[in-house]
Amino acid sequence: MTSSIAPRVESLASSGIQSIPKDIGNVFEEEKKGGPQVPTIDLKDIESEDIKVRKRCLQELKKAAMEWGVMHHVNHGISDQLIDHVRIVGQKFFELPIEEKEKYANNQASGKIQGYGSKLANTASGQLEWIDYFFHLVFPEDKRDLSIWPKTPSEYTEVTSEYARQLRGLARKILLALSLCLGLEEGMLEKEVGGLEELLLQMKINYYPKCPQPELALGVEAHTDVSALTFILHNMVSGLQLFFEGKWITAKCIPNSIIMHIGDTIEILSNGKFKSILHRGLVNKEKVRISWIVFCEPPKEIILKPLPETVSKTEPPLFPPRTFAQLIQHKLFKKT
Repeated sequence: MTSSIAPRVESLASSGIQSIPKDIGNVFEEEKKGGPQVPTIDLKDIESEDIKVRKRCLQELKKAAMEWGVMHHVNHGISDQLIDHVRIVGQKFFELPIEEKEKYANNQASGKIQGYGSKLANTASGQLEWIDYFFHLVFPEDKRDLSIWPKTPSEYTEVTSEYARQLRGLARKILLALSLCLGLEEGMLEKEVGGLEELLLQMKINYYPKCPQPELALGVEAHTDVSALTFILHNMVSGLQLFFEGKWITAKCIPNSIIMHIGDTIEILSNGKFKSILHRGLVNKEKVRISWIVFCEPPKEIILKPLPETVSKTEPPLFPPRTFAQLIQHKLFKKT
């Protein structure tokens, strides 16, 4: 069965190969430990009835969004138990035999983007992307296609659905807070990205097998996210790097946290006040790395442009009006 399908990175990694199939040049210089660290935002006070306490939390969120565009969230309201279950069911899927996972294979050429897939391709920097993944829309519930969700483990759908519901609540909380940080009406940003009915949550589980030559490979090449917000869980194996002040910074693993990126969509709506940071994923020689990424995306037809409140004579619009679909095409065109 596997002879007619794309090679899976996991198969290569487990075959005992000592080197990557192709010599692909030098990696970016590895960053030394220390230096700037991704900010950690404690969300327990974000809805405090004490105005001073809430304001202090909003100020910390605003500073992180403006300076970094990425942050660790703690006390985010999603239980450690649920997060552990999300990790367990995702890992169990990737531990299935390759033939079992192939039942969920996607087919990019035919437009079937949801399902199990791989990236094993040279990047612009001459490195190799080294990753298997599972991609599916997880919210709103009426837009899901449960026929392509893993049937094994049996609790996958229940656990992932509950996580998606709770993460949608967290996204709402963050969007309300970011609106206030920009001096907007509280519900403005959420409305601009589609509201409860239309904002799509797309989950991508990235599985980075052990890599024999990690200096020649990237899990995911350097990019910014086109989404409004992106939320990330991982299996406590570090590998996320952010390009901050001209250097690659490795994000430390903070227990019980959820990493959040500001995406291009919010950067545009805020007229560049909030930052969509360049980032990449590294692979590891000794350990398998897994990350659970949820992209919060507006509907394709929604028009994105700097909000009037973010524009002035001294701060003209930095971005032309584009639909979300056009923004995706623009990024793909620039990449090619």
